[in-house]
Amino acid sequence: MGEARTRILLWYLLIVTFIFVVSIPTFRLLLHARVDMRVRKELRESMEIFHSLVIHGTTISHQTEIDDEEIERLEKLQTDKRLKRPSSRQELKDFFKAFLSNQLPDDDTFFIAILDGKFYRSSPRGRPEALEKDSELMQYWAKQTQPTEGEKHFSDPSVHSVLYLIEPVKINGKILGVFVVAHTTAGEHEEALEAVIVIVYVSCVVLIMALVLAWVAAGQVLAPLSLLTATTRSITESDLQKRIPVRGEGEIAELASTFNEMMDRLQAAFSSQQNFINDAGHELRTPITIIRGHLELMEDDPEEIQETRTLLIDELDRMSRFVEDMILLAKAERLDFLQLGTVDVAVLTEELYAKAKALADRNWRLDAIAKGEIIVDRQRITQAIMNLAQNATQHTKDTDSISIGSAISTGKVHFWVRDTGEGIAFVDHKRIFERFARAAHCRRPSEGAGLGLSIVRAIAEAHSGEVKLRSQLGKGATFTIVLPVKASPIMNSQSINHS
Repeated sequence: MGEARTRILLWYLLIVTFIFVVSIPTFRLLLHARVDMRVRKELRESMEIFHSLVIHGTTISHQTEIDDEEIERLEKLQTDKRLKRPSSRQELKDFFKAFLSNQLPDDDTFFIAILDGKFYRSSPRGRPEALEKDSELMQYWAKQTQPTEGEKHFSDPSVHSVLYLIEPVKINGKILGVFVVAHTTAGEHEEALEAVIVIVYVSCVVLIMALVLAWVAAGQVLAPLSLLTATTRSITESDLQKRIPVRGEGEIAELASTFNEMMDRLQAAFSSQQNFINDAGHELRTPITIIRGHLELMEDDPEEIQETRTLLIDELDRMSRFVEDMILLAKAERLDFLQLGTVDVAVLTEELYAKAKALADRNWRLDAIAKGEIIVDRQRITQAIMNLAQNATQHTKDTDSISIGSAISTGKVHFWVRDTGEGIAFVDHKRIFERFARAAHCRRPSEGAGLGLSIVRAIAEAHSGEVKLRSQLGKGATFTIVLPVKASPIMNSQSINHS
């Protein structure tokens, strides 16, 4: 679990670091963009005030796009009689003087008046070197004849760049002055950088805390896997009882449930295997003991030798049938167990009836014959029906009846063997299909090793079918093999022949 936990933490660290690496520069760009937008908006509002006064004088223009706060500032300026619409150079000079003396720009913002192509006055008076009266930028502004908006970058970190708006003032068709609203961006960029640094510090702290919490959370999430590992290691062939407690829902709970279901299947398989080995050993031990005992006691008498020979051959035949039955049950789990083909139900039923009559002297009957074709393994179906018929002869008397029949309905074919013998108790209905099982209430012990009905069920299930039993003690029994008319899913690994 340690490796998985570490990998989860590393992936989490990689994802969060990627988010921070992408988001912090993006945050810085967005912050600069918003600051730039705000500064440009303030510059335009200040220029709108100047433009409204220099064009309209003490009358507020309805076209002036400024907010309520700037309108209040404009109304206060309009109380100064000098701020009337200038019509001469002297009035423009007085206008500049009055306007700048009544203005207190925000930090890093400068109102600059240029008269007759030369610097005249500014507010505030102190300006950075880039905005000195003889600077290159000041000379550029003095030459402008059209309203202009621009930005000038500087290598000086105390300035960084200058955003500006220019408004030339015409009187009698001649440009006598220029009004400039300028703003140095160094302060905003420094504040933005400080904000980014704070974000980086906070992000680092958050990242460390997130990693610690992710480590703890990963441990909690992977705890069931540790329990699964411990449980798996504690399971041995002799102890398959342990299970993982299932809590809540989700993938981990589903994994625990799947593991428990797998262990149930394994336990059932091991139990079945152990029982099979025990029962097979018991069934084989008896004939081996009989053969050994008779061989040890056999003398030179020809008659005794013949009797012993007959008995040994009978025991060897029984062992051979037993081994063949076990091999058949083992093959039932293989994909090539069936050789499917198209079979005529009526012909098959008559063949089954004819073969069954030779098993024993009973009152044999043919109940019904279905008409139609099905896709089955003819030999396996014959083997299953013969096992049922043989089983019926072992639990009936000479005067009892045994019936065989077939029918087709709702896409299913039914083959049955019905007898009027001693019947089977309800408690034994399921148990008798198990390997080496025999009915507990049977008055007559059956021959064989108790694998016949297991073989019947294996053949039916290989065809995607089932075996049904209807019986009462003392009233006979009816075994019915129910199969699909069309080929079963196992057909995909087998060839289909026409019989």
